[in-house]
Amino acid sequence: MSTKSEREYERRRYEKWQERQAKARARRHRQRVIAGSIVGALVLATGVVAALALTNDDTPAAAPTQSAPAPDAAQVPDPSLAEGRTWTGTLALSQGEIGIELDGAAAPQAVANFVSLAGDGFFASTKCHRLTEEGIFVLQCGDPTALGTADPTTGGTGGPGYSWGPIENAPTDDVYPAGTIAMARTGDDGSSMGSQFFLVYKDSPIPADAAGGYTVFGQITSGMDVLQAIADAGTVEGTTVPVSDVIIEGVNIQ
Repeated sequence: MSTKSEREYERRRYEKWQERQAKARARRHRQRVIAGSIVGALVLATGVVAALALTNDDTPAAAPTQSAPAPDAAQVPDPSLAEGRTWTGTLALSQGEIGIELDGAAAPQAVANFVSLAGDGFFASTKCHRLTEEGIFVLQCGDPTALGTADPTTGGTGGPGYSWGPIENAPTDDVYPAGTIAMARTGDDGSSMGSQFFLVYKDSPIPADAAGGYTVFGQITSGMDVLQAIADAGTVEGTTVPVSDVIIEGVNIQ
């Protein structure tokens, strides 16, 4: 039988091993976030709607501190996880709660991706980093590098460490009605979707590019007043950053 001092020694060894494992996981996650920075963002450029292609650079983004790590690189959630059904839930923002409904039949890959990330706590404490106010009217979220404690001008380059495609359920008329939930992506690349998504607060015509339109995977069912209040507050002068931090406090999907 081991002595008390031996047990204490083993306990401390185990705790140190746990700390090393946690640090290694955090380091791998930071690397995945940087590697996954091809995720696109919707912006307005020179008065016309355009897709901004984002590329890796040599400057690491702020290290994420979200409550759960992203899935391992290249592990795109299987579309079968969407179960071909309608999912309902809530998107809890710092400004209020938004009810959502996800269409697992029309956009199985997008829904499987969103449900999987939400279940992992991926979106918790991240910031909705972009608000567009001319031509297209969307609030963009889902960047793990846009954290609530980060520089307010950061955001737009982070993802889950993988990308996926093709585009699903894009509108044939290029119109995204108020209440639409859709995936952001890199311009002209239908296989560049990751974790970033946008909420449409006013009917928005968004022309398709060489890759097509944008994946519509859900609708807002309640809380449009919350989203509109965020839009009405506007942006920081000279930027597309919401004037007040919009933090995702949690996502609950059933």
